[in-house]
This record gives sequence, structure tokens and C-alpha cells, in this order.
Amino acid sequence: MSGFAVVYNQPNPRDLEHMFNRIGHRGPYLSGKFEGRRILMAQNYLKGDVTEKPGSLLEKKKTLVPACNPRLPKFRICYDGQMGNWEKRAKPIGEADGPFREERLLLALYQQYDSHMFEHLDDAIFAFVISDGENLFAARDVLGIKTLFYGKKNGTFYLSSELKSLIGITDQIYEFPPGYYMDSTGTLFCFAELPKSPPGSVDGDLNTITETIVDIVQRSLNNRVDFTVPTGSLLSGGIDSSVIAYMARDAYRTKIGIGQRLKTFALGVGESEDIKCARLMARHIDSDHHELIVDFDQILALLPQVIWSLESFDPSLVRSSVSNYLISKYARDQGMEILLSGEGGDEIFCGYLYLKDVPAEELFSKQMECIGFLHNNASLRLDRMNLCNSIRVVAPLISGELFNYAMTLPPEYKQKPDGDQKIEKWIFRKAFENVLPEEIVWRLKQEFSQGSGSADVLPKYFEETIEDEELLLAQKEFPIIRSKEELYYFQIFKEHFGTGRSIKTVGQWIRL
Repeated sequence: MSGFAVVYNQPNPRDLEHMFNRIGHRGPYLSGKFEGRRILMAQNYLKGDVTEKPGSLLEKKKTLVPACNPRLPKFRICYDGQMGNWEKRAKPIGEADGPFREERLLLALYQQYDSHMFEHLDDAIFAFVISDGENLFAARDVLGIKTLFYGKKNGTFYLSSELKSLIGITDQIYEFPPGYYMDSTGTLFCFAELPKSPPGSVDGDLNTITETIVDIVQRSLNNRVDFTVPTGSLLSGGIDSSVIAYMARDAYRTKIGIGQRLKTFALGVGESEDIKCARLMARHIDSDHHELIVDFDQILALLPQVIWSLESFDPSLVRSSVSNYLISKYARDQGMEILLSGEGGDEIFCGYLYLKDVPAEELFSKQMECIGFLHNNASLRLDRMNLCNSIRVVAPLISGELFNYAMTLPPEYKQKPDGDQKIEKWIFRKAFENVLPEEIVWRLKQEFSQGSGSADVLPKYFEETIEDEELLLAQKEFPIIRSKEELYYFQIFKEHFGTGRSIKTVGQWIRL
């Protein structure tokens, strides 16, 4: 699964061709297309069960994944996502393993439960469209990890994995809201939302809690990656990526063979903190470690490409995405098809530094607010910076089971008081303190851009090169611009995506 484009109600094949070509980077292989009376659908894949290159979509006859039950209407599906509990959900309804197993399960759940199918997708991230040729059913996961956009024009609906697909088709462009589904009328219905209060409190002592966290993370990793294709692990030297690399090392050796070394990848602007800590962790797990050292000129030259791929101008997101783009491209050049990531740990265990200032009684609501930024901010980095290099990313910490369990933990386990300060993600660190180096376990939280070094150089550069008057003039027309750095990114975004509704799809992190 990777990317898709859909045109519904009076569909024009040329529109689908335009949309699909704009997301060719998401997968060089064609899963297929579906032509119904009222709909056109097309899906591309990174690899896996698909071997056909797209070429001209208009000439292709290969059909999308069909419904598994021949007695029911012939539904088809476009899908991008990952399931952490496929086996648990598939067995009760008789779904077998094999090619397109997640797509087939979604079709079976839809046929059996209709819009109530989401009750069975509690450990999945997804964006999909299902149709029988006449009707439309589209949905996006509640966290918005998988991206989805839609547009409207003269009664026709357009849906795609990326914003850029819709540019040139219509000016009425919207982000598909997380936790919603859409029916054939274009009406959106909420099927899930983030909780307003903790769903109860955890039972068990400290050892039980830490053991449970370890078990859940290990299960999530095992359920999401099988190392059947070249797989590596991003390694920044922070606690999140280090935990994933440590667990992946053992799983890799079990699958591939004793003595085989997992490939890990780190990036830094010069001898950054990330580079030093990643080396320490790589030695600890004896990985086949790769480093990419870049300079400021490389970062600056890459900004237009990153913003085009990212579809955002938020400064914090752009900075971290440059690092992600570079290391993802480097890993792909080394033959990797899947990269493991520690993304999600900060949201689930309250790792952001600003949360240290939040009183314990308000931490849960602020955590949910933070998670609410994922769908149009951090999730873009996870999705775009890897798929634009045709590489799939797997983030085991983004797990429904882990999220639900972490919500029951007391606030002092996430932000632990320690004298006049707090230790962020304390319980997560505690769970792995006996298997990771002390310098890694208790390392201060840093953004990817901070640890890699890009957070320091970019704001300073734009502060010195852009005049105050230029910023003030731009802010009069676009008050959303908050800094000279953001102005530079905004100007690039505007060139690609215009100044219409596309701007409203951009999520701006509350802290620059």
C-alpha cells in the first residue's frame, strides 16, 4: 500500500491521470485501477505483491483488489495503511493470510459491519476508499497518521493521498478530517475522536507497568515488519529510535540468522549530538551503522524540494523534514525498502519539553491537544519524507494498543518530578533502562532537527538575510506568517500550491 487517487460522480479519466501522475513517487508499481459507472480509482504500491510499472494509467486494464465474497456486490478498495492486529481481526471472519490481506480484511469488515467497521480497527492507521462502482465510502484513521485530501468541483468529488494531486483540478481543496468517513453524498460523519479524559487508571506495580510497555512495543514491532524485504532502522541516538533499533536487532537476527547485522542510519550537520549518540547506540547493538554528514549549503539547496514533497511551510516541521528526507534518500540508495522509526513516542509518553510546564492535572488534556496536531503536522513528515523517496516507514510506537495503555498511566509517570525539574517520558525510559546505555536512556529530549543540527542554522540564517520590512509587509497580507524563516518557506509553498484553500490544510505547530 502506498498512494491512490479517486474521482467520483461524472469522472473524467484525464483528471484521474493528472492526479495519479502527481503521486508516482509513492510507488513505482501499479496495483490497478477500477472503472465503475460513477467512479474511477487507481492505486500504486512500493513493491510487495505488485510487479507492474504504471506507464500510462489510461491504457491499463489491471483491476483493483476485489471483495473476497463472490456472493456479495463487487466492491473495490484503494488503501494506504498498516494494521497491528490483522490476525486478531481476520480469524473470526475467516480471512486467510496472503497477498493484499489488509485490503481484503477491510472489504470483509465493510461488507459485514458497514460504517460500524471502525470498531474493529482499534490498532490500525489508514486512509481508504471503497466502492462498488456506484457508491462511495471513504475514511481516515482517528490520529490522521495516513494522509488524505479531497476536492469538489461541479458535483464531482476528488480524493487523493496528497494535496498536490488536486492542484490544477479544483480550487475547493480540503484536508480529510481524521476520525471521519464520507458517504456518496460527500457528507462527513465522525466515527471516533480523541478522549476528553483518561479512560480509567492502570492496575499493577511499577515492574508490571514497565514489563507491559516492553511487551506491547515488541508485539507491535513483530506485527508490523517481517524483514522479508531489505529493512533498516533510523537511529538518532534518542530513546525512541534506540528502543526500536534494539528490538529490531533481535527480531532481525531471529528472522535472517545469527550473526546478521541490522543496518542503522544516522544524520547530522557536522559532528552533531545525534551522530555521537547514534554511534554509541550502534556499538551497543552491533549494527551495521551508516552515517550521513551534511553541511548547511546542502540543507538550504534542498528546501524547495522538501516543501514540495511535504506540502507545508511550518518551520519546525520543515527543519525536521529536511533531515528525514536526506537520511531516507540515503537509506534508499543503500538498498533499503523499509525503514523503522521511533516516531510516536513523544506524543504517547509526553516527551515534548513544553509539557514540563504543564500542571499534572492538565497534562492529559495537553497531551491530547499535542496528538491532535499529528494529522496535519508531524504525520506529514512520517508519510512524505519517506514515500517521496519510494521507501516505506514503519513506526511501531504508533500503536493503538500502546496508545490506549499509555492513556491509563498517571501523569507523574510521563513527566516525573525530579527536584526542581521533570523527566519527560520517564516510564518509557524506565522500561528500557536495563538494556540500553545510561547515556541514551536519560538523554534530554531533542527534536530531530535539534539533535541533527538543522534547528540551529536555519532560523539564524533567515533572520540575517530577510529584512524586517519584508516580513512586516508579508504579515499584513498573510497574518499566519510568524517569522522570517516561515516567510521563506511560505513563499516556496505559495509557488507550488497557491494562496487559496491549500493554505488552510497546513498545520502550524504552536511552538516555532
